Amino acid sequence: MRRQLVWFRQDLRTRDHRALTAAMRDGQAFGVYILDDESPSGHRIGGAQRWWLHHSLTALRRDLADLGVPLILRRGSSAEELERLASEIGATSVHAHLHYEPWWQSAETEAVKRLNMVLHGGNLLAKPSSILNGSGERYRVFTPWFRKLCEHMPPPLPLPRPEPIASPEQAVASDDLDSWGLLPHSPDWSGGFDVWTPGERGARAALRAFLPILADYEEVRNFPSQTGTSRLSPHIHFGEISPATLWHHAEATAGAKARSFLSEIAWREHGLNLVDQFPRYALTNGRALFDRFPWRTGPDAEADFRAWARGQTGFPVVDAGMRELWQTGWMHNRVRMITASFLVKHLLIDWRRGERWFWDCLLDADLGANAMNWQYVAGSGVDAPVFSRMMAPLVQSPKFDMADYIRRFVPEIAHLRDDEIHAPHGKGVTPPSYPLPIISHEMARARAMAAWAECRGE
Repeated sequence: MRRQLVWFRQDLRTRDHRALTAAMRDGQAFGVYILDDESPSGHRIGGAQRWWLHHSLTALRRDLADLGVPLILRRGSSAEELERLASEIGATSVHAHLHYEPWWQSAETEAVKRLNMVLHGGNLLAKPSSILNGSGERYRVFTPWFRKLCEHMPPPLPLPRPEPIASPEQAVASDDLDSWGLLPHSPDWSGGFDVWTPGERGARAALRAFLPILADYEEVRNFPSQTGTSRLSPHIHFGEISPATLWHHAEATAGAKARSFLSEIAWREHGLNLVDQFPRYALTNGRALFDRFPWRTGPDAEADFRAWARGQTGFPVVDAGMRELWQTGWMHNRVRMITASFLVKHLLIDWRRGERWFWDCLLDADLGANAMNWQYVAGSGVDAPVFSRMMAPLVQSPKFDMADYIRRFVPEIAHLRDDEIHAPHGKGVTPPSYPLPIISHEMARARAMAAWAECRGE
């Protein structure tokens, strides 16, 4: 029986997995996950995602075992480990899903030189290079890109879980997952992560819980005090459920009312569309004008960055968001925009500092979406509003009814009334245990606009 290798990366599932299905159809399949911290260089997965990865691989190993497919764990350079393992088991082919992060594309290119690689689509709604305008060119702006994507939808129906096969008799050396040290120790800061259940079964349970409220998504998604979001983003990032599965279930459940949710699924893919065109998008400004922006540096800026990262800015909604991020590995999308805007425009700290912090702390940190979101807020991206668009936290907080959200994560001011909690300093009710604002909104806006004028040479 021909032996096939399935290279898992951000596709840790068994259903709607074209590479796994093809490998099991063609012969005896072996799965492999390679912890490759070499290829991504500065974008090796962050601490929060390592916690998720440990539990997701545990779940995947169990699910693959039910299918008769062993999961082998290796650590090192992806192409080298694939070549070594293929030789060990006598694999005739290596099946994998196409990925679009620059390090995965480089690893795929190198693996193709060494092995009989069979690369499959299906990890995205559509191949990024297939969504073209009337002139046959790639899109940079989301709205026309999404309209064109919808012309290609719905995606193909998801593939079912493959039928089990007999497990191979050959024992293959595999790393012990615990030896990778993915889980935090001394201290274990993951206590708040127990709201999540990593793995394919957890992803499908999260989808089932979300579908009954999907029709109200457009109305409630901007209110973090309410349960209106899907909380599926980490499952999507790790590929524990496919975008095609989400698309078909959402449309079947809510019809036209699903469009707002589907646009968010597409927003993530638009980030990969940009990264596919601009591989250094997480490192360099999309607009060259920002290469001369006067970002603040030095001790005062570093102190402000620490206050922002720790949720000690004196702006309750900003602090609630940053503490939610640290405690749960996630942050509500509306609050992500507020906290990012605060770092970039109130504090004038380079967006790349924020991108790196989110990369390390977010369970759903996705190269394309994370870089695109930060560059969008900063105004430096190829699909971004002008820098002068500045979010006002003290306006956003009451507008989206965030009082209970703040109480949950900023207990020092939980006793304040709804009309006080958004801006306690302005009401004269800031308790001694909570910091005063590190800068006023008015001063921050004046400083930001002066920096913007300097950047433009005015």
